[in-house]
Amino acid sequence: MAGKFIHYCIHVLDRDASIEFYREALGLEVVRVMEAEDKTWSNTYMATKAGEFEIELTWNKGRVEPYENGGKDLHIAFEVEDYEESLRHHEQMGCVEKVNDAMGIYFINDPDGIRIEIVPEKFDY
Repeated sequence: MAGKFIHYCIHVLDRDASIEFYREALGLEVVRVMEAEDKTWSNTYMATKAGEFEIELTWNKGRVEPYENGGKDLHIAFEVEDYEESLRHHEQMGCVEKVNDAMGIYFINDPDGIRIEIVPEKFDY
């Protein structure tokens, strides 16, 4: 069977804060939004300009308790062209969780605690 990954779903408490975070931190843009007629839920899809993979931000009206989005070991990874510039930008945003100098990577957290691994371009896994 052939196929490809198309999106990763994250449940968010504050849709606007999450959209702004992914826009500022990773340069993602909203590509489409699905929502219930009664506005009780929405799925906002964001992607890079290349659009090869999307983040789906699922929001539910009235939810106040944080979601369990898989725990601290699960994360998504994002490749950046200029690692040092990205690290400085994320430090200014105050979202850096951990820098692993030995591996040449770092992690940031979105407003709902989702871990995002930042790796330099052409990172050797």
